[in-house]
Amino acid sequence: MENTNRLIVVLGPTAVGKTEYALSMAESLGCPIINADSRQIYKGLSIGTAAPTAEQMARVKHYFVQMLPLEQYYSAAQYESDVMCLLSDLFKQHEAVVMTGGSMMYIDAVTKGIDDIPTIDDEVRSNLQERFRTEGIEPMLAELKLLDPEYYAEADLKNHKRIIHALEVCYQTGKPYSSFRTQVVKERPFKIEKIGLRRKREDLFERINRRVDMMMEEGLMEEARRVYPLRHLNSLNTVGYKELFKVIDGEWDLPMAVERIKKNTRVYAKKQMLWFSKDTDIKWIDV
Repeated sequence: MENTNRLIVVLGPTAVGKTEYALSMAESLGCPIINADSRQIYKGLSIGTAAPTAEQMARVKHYFVQMLPLEQYYSAAQYESDVMCLLSDLFKQHEAVVMTGGSMMYIDAVTKGIDDIPTIDDEVRSNLQERFRTEGIEPMLAELKLLDPEYYAEADLKNHKRIIHALEVCYQTGKPYSSFRTQVVKERPFKIEKIGLRRKREDLFERINRRVDMMMEEGLMEEARRVYPLRHLNSLNTVGYKELFKVIDGEWDLPMAVERIKKNTRVYAKKQMLWFSKDTDIKWIDV
């Protein structure tokens, strides 16, 4: 018998309008929503991540929203495992499930699968994080070039998180990180439909600017102050908080930080669009 279960993925750049679109779709299908935003998973960041409101979550059951403490490490590989486990249960009650978000790695983890990269020991991770804090990225780049020249040749050398993760795997296993990257798409026991939302660039950028202003009115500065003591955590290495931490540190004034948040969010939206443009499975809708 043919499997009729469908995972409908609503994706697109930040501020394009995914939340409301996904809510309407989930309501019409009578199904829940799985969040695919890597920052909305954490507690205490509701304003800065534009997490679904209490009213929106009352309309439709949501999973993976504000469920983890900021201190908890969480990866795309863990997300893949947790979502696949959840879907096996949800598909017993629903023919379709909606997933929505803009975290490219999280969407790919569920729809294509992630290579089986070994779990990293806390000691290995904290040692490398400490080295990054004290030595900076340059010595780590030199080390990666020695340990894994293949990955070094293709890596984004400005993305320190990826560089450190590659070194973590090299240290943990004694093998090059590139040897674990097969890039083979995993077969899933359900159909996957990807719906991409897009807008004209100037319209999208205007929405981003307005949303940042709205976040500031809703209390983003107060939210940033609350989480400031944890600013060293990976979960807070994100647009909106990084800039406001500089205000708290006395490095920037508030108007400059707000303009930087807008600019950095626009840059992130462009990265998202570039990533999604390479996926030929997406059916695009002009909102």
